[in-house]
Amino acid sequence: MSKIAVATDSNSGITQNQAKEYGVHVIPMPFFIDGETFYEDINLTQEQFYEKLEGNAEISTSMPAVGDVTDFWDKLLQEYDEIVYIPMSSGLSSSCETAMMLAQEYEGKVQVVNNQRISVTQKQTVLDALEMVERGMNAAQIKEYLEETKFDSSIYIMLDTLYYLKKGGRITPAAAALGTLLKLKPVLQIQGERLDAFAKARTMKQAKTIMLDAMAKDFAERFGDAEGENMWIEVAYTKDREVAEEFRAQIQELYPNHKIVLDPLSLSISCHIGPGALAIACSKKLPSQE
Repeated sequence: MSKIAVATDSNSGITQNQAKEYGVHVIPMPFFIDGETFYEDINLTQEQFYEKLEGNAEISTSMPAVGDVTDFWDKLLQEYDEIVYIPMSSGLSSSCETAMMLAQEYEGKVQVVNNQRISVTQKQTVLDALEMVERGMNAAQIKEYLEETKFDSSIYIMLDTLYYLKKGGRITPAAAALGTLLKLKPVLQIQGERLDAFAKARTMKQAKTIMLDAMAKDFAERFGDAEGENMWIEVAYTKDREVAEEFRAQIQELYPNHKIVLDPLSLSISCHIGPGALAIACSKKLPSQE
């Protein structure tokens, strides 16, 4: 049986310490901050990032350099026969497409998964891949399954401010000004490739209700699982963990039999949406083995 490495990027939110704990491999995403290059969870912590972000530093995201990706894979292939590589959604970055192109030179030893996920749902995909390795599936089979089920997830995100979307050119200054004036809490969604508008709330309480209702509707209508018995449920946030803990407790009351995972959003998302964001996410569990 082939020895298979499961690898991803830090957009999954998996830290280097967690990677060792899980037995996976994580390539850090680069950031340019005031002209300097930083790598997530290597020389840039969550705390340092928000200090720079709120200090109005010029921050931009990038994808790993081609040489860094191939060096990462080459090192893994010294120990493993095959790699399942799970980058962030191709709809949010060109890093997936670049990785797929690079993998063509590896004669099938590197299987790049275009799983259309990011952050907590991407992390769950990585954990699913590990489980499939345990079940004896090869890298190509794992890639096939993960791409067939790529839309079996949802994320709803409430933003505390429109400032960072405006700064990144993702909404017009007029729309940002209006939203700030009206103190709106926009709710965005990711169901596959891209980040899209979903609803507008006046308060955080209303935004939470909108997200919970949307997730319940997805369970019943998209996944045919009204109680969410076959779903993973995750909470994610930017900077403010205390608010996220309260939200998790609220969700736990609705789904008492679930273990609700809580993780910070990866910095590549935080860069564009700013602090104070709150998200609920779900992804479908692997079918149990008969």
